[in-house]
Amino acid sequence: MTMGSVTSHRDLVVWQKSMDLAVLVYRLSQKFPSSEAYRLVSQMTRSAVSVPANIAEGHARSSRKDYSHFLSVAKGSLMETETYLMLSVRLRYITEDDAGSALSIITELSKMITAIRSKLADN
Repeated sequence: MTMGSVTSHRDLVVWQKSMDLAVLVYRLSQKFPSSEAYRLVSQMTRSAVSVPANIAEGHARSSRKDYSHFLSVAKGSLMETETYLMLSVRLRYITEDDAGSALSIITELSKMITAIRSKLADN
C-alpha cells in the first residue's frame, strides 16, 4: 500500500526512526552484564526490532485494515521496549541519561504511529 510519494517502507520516516531506535537499543544493551544476554537483552532487542519489522510488513499489505493492524502490533512492541528500558534503569544497567534518547524516540514514534493509524481510519 502506498501513500503519496512513498513507494517503499524505507521511505517512511516512522520506519527510519524505528530503525534508529533498534540500533540505539542494541548499543545500550552492550552495557548490560553478560548474565542478562538471554534474559532482558534478548527480550528488549527482540521488541525493538519488532517495531520497524511490523511497520514494514504492514506497509506491504494490501489493505488499510491490515496496515493499521500491523501498526498496532508495532506500537505494542514499542511500549514493550519502553518498559524494558525503564526496567534497565531501575536495575542500574543503564543510567536515565543513557535511556533518555531512546525514550524520546519512543515518545515520538508512538505519536507518529497513532497519527498514521488515525489517517488510515479516516480514509
